[in-house]
Amino acid sequence: MVTRINYDNLPQIKGPYVHATKHHDLLYISGLTALGTEAQGHDVKAQTLAVLQQITSILEQEKLHKSDLVKLTIFVRDISQLPLIRPLLFNFYEENLPACSLIEVSNLIHPDLQIEIESIIALSN
Repeated sequence: MVTRINYDNLPQIKGPYVHATKHHDLLYISGLTALGTEAQGHDVKAQTLAVLQQITSILEQEKLHKSDLVKLTIFVRDISQLPLIRPLLFNFYEENLPACSLIEVSNLIHPDLQIEIESIIALSN
């Protein structure tokens, strides 16, 4: 069975998807961006922090921890910004490094956006 979830404290969804789905022992979080946050239109560092805060909020609501992160997929519009993103990720992970992919893309859903992050989180250890 799949459980579909929208979180009230995250920016409202405007497309045909939900913030996350639960299936078996995994939580799949849709690609999160700074769209609808104060960081929208700001630099990649501010947007990364906004997205990581959204993931942290989901972890807290689900009573999960950063050690439960299985994989992140990160989409950036400019791979040369990686030196700005990497320290934020190391700090966010708190030494619980997940599997991760980083992909440069030509565009995201809105021209103000610089980064999008989706993740998979284990629901049980």
